[in-house]
Amino acid sequence: MIYKDRLAIPGPTPLPPAVIAAATHPMVDERTGDFARVFTRIIDGLRHVLGTAGDVLVFTSSTTGAFESAVQNLFSPGEKVLVVENGAFGRRWVELCRAYGLETVVLDVAPGREPDPAVVETCLEADSQIVAAIVVHCETSTGVVTDLEAFGRATRNVLTIVDSASGVGGCEMQADAWGLDVVVSGTQKALMAPPGVSFVSVSERAWRRHAEARHMRYYFDWTITRDSLNHPIPRTPWTPAVGVLLQLSAALEQVLAEGMERRHRRHAELGRMARAGLRGLGLRLLTPEVARNGIVTAAFTPPGVGAQSLVDAVVEHTGVQLAAGNGELADQVVRIGHCGHVDPLDLVTALAALETGFAVLGAPVLPGSGVTPVVKLMAEQVAAAAGPLTSTSPDPEESAA
Repeated sequence: MIYKDRLAIPGPTPLPPAVIAAATHPMVDERTGDFARVFTRIIDGLRHVLGTAGDVLVFTSSTTGAFESAVQNLFSPGEKVLVVENGAFGRRWVELCRAYGLETVVLDVAPGREPDPAVVETCLEADSQIVAAIVVHCETSTGVVTDLEAFGRATRNVLTIVDSASGVGGCEMQADAWGLDVVVSGTQKALMAPPGVSFVSVSERAWRRHAEARHMRYYFDWTITRDSLNHPIPRTPWTPAVGVLLQLSAALEQVLAEGMERRHRRHAELGRMARAGLRGLGLRLLTPEVARNGIVTAAFTPPGVGAQSLVDAVVEHTGVQLAAGNGELADQVVRIGHCGHVDPLDLVTALAALETGFAVLGAPVLPGSGVTPVVKLMAEQVAAAAGPLTSTSPDPEESAA
């Protein structure tokens, strides 16, 4: 049997047809007015998605490149920052800050748990030398989401930096209203565009810090990038990934047409369905209910079943690519991504593939136990949207009587 290749990972994520089609657009000169209009629409769209009226700077890089730009542009060697580490990507920020000579205070939070804002605030109050707090919005290694509104209140007296690589476009984001000075993200997850472009939102407080920062920088220099954005023909300072930007423009058009509130609800519902399916398989979820999200769901594999072996069996026998865990959870956790261009039937497929993987490995899983809860929720959702059925025609059984 030949199966299609399907992605069910946190990123990169499946691309909508219009985004795939945009890749066939002939190459254009990125210094022309025509491309500047596309670029301006992208910036305006990102502002809307991020919930900011401030500057949004775009780079040709992975999202980690934009992480690095934040450290280069906001700090000087020896300054002290607080980093929340509750998963693999929080750990990446710790490594990045230390690589740039920052004194890094690590707030260790158990994997799968969100940071307690009260504890964060206490840490900041105890050390007046800390100039910034850094947190991951949606920690895709575990599926935990941070309450950014509460985090922003706790960090109101210092610069607040948020890594929302997977959250932007799938989880609510109100950068200005929540006091988030810098939000860092990229194209390849909930925004359903290819990898290769990253971006940051920058508050006025962040610009003031930038003016004092003394790290060396060039390619990622925010001043150079903003000056190019404010050029009569808006542009990036260096040749961008033109094709990816054209695809991002097509993706943002779909994101904005769906509407952010509706989009957030859809992702939340997909998360609920994924959790129901994994529970149906008898798996224990990694994160508590309060900290779960609509981007990715993680669950522990049964005793004796390695996560990587399971993921390998699934892709070999069904063509569906799932994800194992990261770091210390690498072989204990299986993850299903459900952000971006994903619907309930994609989840049904992913869970059916997971059931197949368990069967291949000889795990005692009842066929249909993962799929059935999702189909049930999907049917309930469709029925609720349709409303009660009404008809002016007589009931056939009553007529027969």
